[in-house]
Amino acid sequence: MTVLTFCLVSVAGFFAGLVGYVTGIASLISYPALLAAGLSPVSANVTNTVAMVAVGAGSTAKAGAAVGGNPRALLLHAGCAALGGIGGAALLLTTSSEVFEAVVPVLIAGASVSLLLQPKLRELADGRSFPRLYPLATVAVGLYGGYFGAGVGVMFLALILVCTSETIWRASILKSVLTGAANLVAAVGFAVFGPVHWLAAAAMGIGAFAGGWFGPPLVARLHPGALRVGVAVCGVGLAGWLAFS
Repeated sequence: MTVLTFCLVSVAGFFAGLVGYVTGIASLISYPALLAAGLSPVSANVTNTVAMVAVGAGSTAKAGAAVGGNPRALLLHAGCAALGGIGGAALLLTTSSEVFEAVVPVLIAGASVSLLLQPKLRELADGRSFPRLYPLATVAVGLYGGYFGAGVGVMFLALILVCTSETIWRASILKSVLTGAANLVAAVGFAVFGPVHWLAAAAMGIGAFAGGWFGPPLVARLHPGALRVGVAVCGVGLAGWLAFS
């Protein structure tokens, strides 16, 4: 990898981190950038997972105090995301991806529609939370995150907003923590058994950390309703891109 390519991948990582924190679709930028840098699809996928750990690290470093309201619940849900991430990484390394990739656009589209309908869904729930469904669904989303990852932030954000009464600003931070947990354990597995391109991962990770750092202040300035709809629309677009690319 040349110095120029390293710098360009870092710049792509910054925008991936920023867009990933705001919308949850970092891979729409980072994955094609790694392919353009010359990585194979499998290597780009696992390298992307390793690098995207930096988004959660950057956003948590910037707004970490905001996630500390209930440490036990946070540890529980992060652990569930990590458990799913381990399972997803194991599946990726041991099975064919054809069947799973076929349903990925449907999963992302479903999460995006849930975001659009979130106020109505919360109204139907009469303000209740779902303490049993939330951790189980977190494992399932973490499984997807460890396996493929594109749009996993959209899924976590939809899950948090539908299953809890969190504001979208706090949900955005929690989404990054859960995504980071799933990516981190998957990254450990990929580091040992997967074809990680470490120089590309470092370049992407440096930029992604910076993007994640600047994400929380930006989200705090955005209108919650507009942000929710914007993320949902981006998610639908990502689902369409994955379905027809």
